[in-house]
Order: sequence, then C-alpha cells, then structure tokens
Amino acid sequence: MQYGLAAWGLREEPLESQLAITSGFGLDLLEFSIANYDRDVLRPGATDGEIERVKTLFRQHGVRLECGCTGNDFTGDDVEEQVGKVIGVVDIAARLGIRYLRIFAGFSSDSVMYGERLDRMLAALKTVNAHAAAKNVVLCVETHGGVTASPGGAQVHFNSVSTRVDRWRELLETGVAVTYDPANLAAAGQGEPAAFFRRFREHIPYIHLKDFRDVPGGVLPAACGEGRLDWPELMAALKEFDGPAMIEYELTGDVRDGMRRSLDFLTFLTAYKGIYDVSKDYFHAPCQHPVFAA
Repeated sequence: MQYGLAAWGLREEPLESQLAITSGFGLDLLEFSIANYDRDVLRPGATDGEIERVKTLFRQHGVRLECGCTGNDFTGDDVEEQVGKVIGVVDIAARLGIRYLRIFAGFSSDSVMYGERLDRMLAALKTVNAHAAAKNVVLCVETHGGVTASPGGAQVHFNSVSTRVDRWRELLETGVAVTYDPANLAAAGQGEPAAFFRRFREHIPYIHLKDFRDVPGGVLPAACGEGRLDWPELMAALKEFDGPAMIEYELTGDVRDGMRRSLDFLTFLTAYKGIYDVSKDYFHAPCQHPVFAA
C-alpha cells in the first residue's frame, strides 16, 4: 500500500499546512479536496494561475497529485445542479493531472432509493463518469452511508446505496470505480467489510483507512486500531493491494496526533513478520500504540 493522508480530517487546515503535515510524516500522497470544504483553494472555473499555484505547492513539498475528492449528493432533489458541480470538479482534476477523484452516490437512506429516484441517481453517475472518462479521470464512489447524530452526540450511520453490497452491481454498471472505506461499511452495519474488498477488488483503485469506536448511542471517530474494526482480517484482505491508502482521522482537534497514531499502527502491522497469517494474539506484541499497551 502507498500510504497518504485523506482530506476530511484536514479540512480546517490551509493547503500549505496539509502538505507540510504530509511530507513531515514522510509521505508523498495527499488527497486534494476540490470545491468541498470552506478552505478549499480551487473551485469550478479556477484560473490557470490558481491551478499552477497548487501544482507548485505540491512539487515544493514533494507530494504527488494523484487522488482528489469533492462532495456531492445525487439522491436529493437538486441532481442537475450536483451533476454540474461534479463535471466542473472533474475539469479541475484533469488540469491538475489527478488520476482518481472520490465522489459520492448520495446519502439518502437505501430504503427510499427505488423507482424514479434511483434512476436519477444512476443517470447522474453515468453522466459524470462519461465526462470523467473523456478527461482520463477515474471517478470513485466512496462506500459511505448516511450519518445523523444521537442526542448524546454520537454518530449514527445508516445504509445508503453505497454501503449495501447488493446495490453495487447497479452502481458499477454506470462505469464508476470504488473508494473503499471499510470503517464506513462497518459503521453502517455491514458486518464483514473485508469480504466487500475481496468481492470488488478489481474495481477498487484506492482506499480510506480509519476506525470508529463504539459509544452509547452510536460511534465516534477513532485512529486506526483504536476502534471496532477487525484489523487482522482487514489487513489480510489488503495484503496485495498496492494502490493509494489514505489515512483518515476525522477529528480536527487532534488531527496530527490522530493521523500519526494511525500511521504508526499501520506501519507496525505491515512490518510485523507474518502479520497477515497470525491470530489476534499478535496484538499483545510490544508497540507504542495504545492498542498494544495492554
């Protein structure tokens, strides 16, 4: 795997800071957010000068422009507007030389996605994917459910079309690829996220790695190895994956520390001899990470 940093946890950091954190960790991949968060420096219609400034900043920090992301929802009532936005972002990604662009199918409950509403979403995916293919950009739909908050502040995840394994045939028929996020699948109640990877491996060019911990009423974001995911099983499934693996830590208050803990944990796992074949007993091996402290 080629470790890098995902955009979501860095959403409150200026681009220069995002790049400094990435290179400071010894990594050369940063998922570049376009027209998604308030601090994003590029939006549809960006000038050549703005594009060149971004390229220059990435070069100066020794970080590659390979993966990008934006926010959209094709399951609501403004699908035409959302399609226009994604097409504009694809054009920016192509000008930057970005190969993979993470988008969403949408966040409505899977239970309401049928009939005309489903047809609109699928048509939107086909439209934006055709535009992206002509620009040599691979659109990747993230496995991401809907999210609400419990009265106590915990996150409550529910299934969207992109967290339902049985809905992915329809999604893949639009031509899109997959941004695989196993923590999102688990949080939405899909009990075997590693099985999803094995089933759809040929359609997954890059992934997100994070965790969620169980709390009363739902889940809260956590660093890799500090939550509910079965990491031995997951890493066994990923052992031959050689694409971008973006570390995502969703809490902005301690994002540097959280990403560092995640990277330390993942580095230990991948370096540990025989890691993919051993039982969970290896978690008792010496390591600075909190998971191994017991």
